[in-house]
Amino acid sequence: GLMQAIARVNRVFKDKPGGLIVDYIGIAQNLKSALSQYSDSDKRNAGIDQAEAIAVMIEKFEIVKDMFFGFDYDAGLQGDPKDRLSVMAGALEWVLGMQRKAAEKETKDEAKKLAHRRYSDAVLALSKAFALASSSDEAKVIRDEAGFFQAIRAALVKSTGSKKKTQDTDLAVQQIISRAVISTEIVDILQAAGIQSQDLSILSDEFLAEMQGMEKKNLALEALKKLINGEIKSKLSSRVVQTKTFSERLEAAMNRYHTNAMTTVQIIEELIALAKDIRAAMEKEGEDGLTEDERAFYEALAESESAVDVMGDDKLKLIAHELLASVKSNATIDWHHSDMARAKIRVTVKRILRKFGYPPDLQAQAIQTVLQQAEAFSEKWAA
Repeated sequence: GLMQAIARVNRVFKDKPGGLIVDYIGIAQNLKSALSQYSDSDKRNAGIDQAEAIAVMIEKFEIVKDMFFGFDYDAGLQGDPKDRLSVMAGALEWVLGMQRKAAEKETKDEAKKLAHRRYSDAVLALSKAFALASSSDEAKVIRDEAGFFQAIRAALVKSTGSKKKTQDTDLAVQQIISRAVISTEIVDILQAAGIQSQDLSILSDEFLAEMQGMEKKNLALEALKKLINGEIKSKLSSRVVQTKTFSERLEAAMNRYHTNAMTTVQIIEELIALAKDIRAAMEKEGEDGLTEDERAFYEALAESESAVDVMGDDKLKLIAHELLASVKSNATIDWHHSDMARAKIRVTVKRILRKFGYPPDLQAQAIQTVLQQAEAFSEKWAA
């Protein structure tokens, strides 16, 4: 029974390379006995010596603590909420600046990107080591500082704005740490930057000027990046082409920053310009005679500049109008999960494009984008 339980926990799947099993009640010897009929390698790797786990935990803790050499974070552990928030804001600025300096010393792009993840990776290693030694006296001594380090990492991870979910933290480790570590507080990067409202009318000129003038430039950058990413997801999520365009611009800008092609001041200026373009795109709604849904299909058709040149603006609007009516009438509930339903709509879209003389060499990509756009509207249409 023990071997079956371990086999289930350790089963690999997709991005899950293995499992973590922590012995809380001292049954490691039972495991070794159960493994007696297995290979020598299995027997050697069964269980981790507690002293070894503590040593690794202390090593990882010292690595993270050294990153704060020169920065006093004591008030972030025991101070009142106002003091703790102030210290955390300073700690975030410190970490971002430290990583920026480390990246500047690297010559290869991949090494520069690793430098920008240096703190998060180190705290993750500490968290995993802490989980293995969480019941020890040594772990109890450092748990407040470990919690502070994790709170800073959480704020950084929440601000990444990437499309991919963070997959580097094993769920089992997180569950253990949530019980074992007394974390000071999980602080949002916006709160740390002094931004109380997350109402994204924040793309006003006044707000952007305030962001540009913030003293903590690294923190301002992270907050601005998060806000722009949130704006794209919340206001443009149903417009596939706009979401793709602005997301790629944001990612490209951050990649240039991470490879030291831009300074912190320059990247802030570029993100402010991006924010203004997003605002302008939203303000155009309704000005061209198209409904919100029609505009989304128009953008799918006009993604290729060649198509705009050949077809002209008015004709693309007419195609968008007919596409919307036809696709909407043929889109049943969960149609995008059915190969037959998708094929039917694909044929419908292709027929309409041919009817209006949409360039044949551009049809394949246009059909794909139109289908993606239709999928983005599926929930709204089903409701």
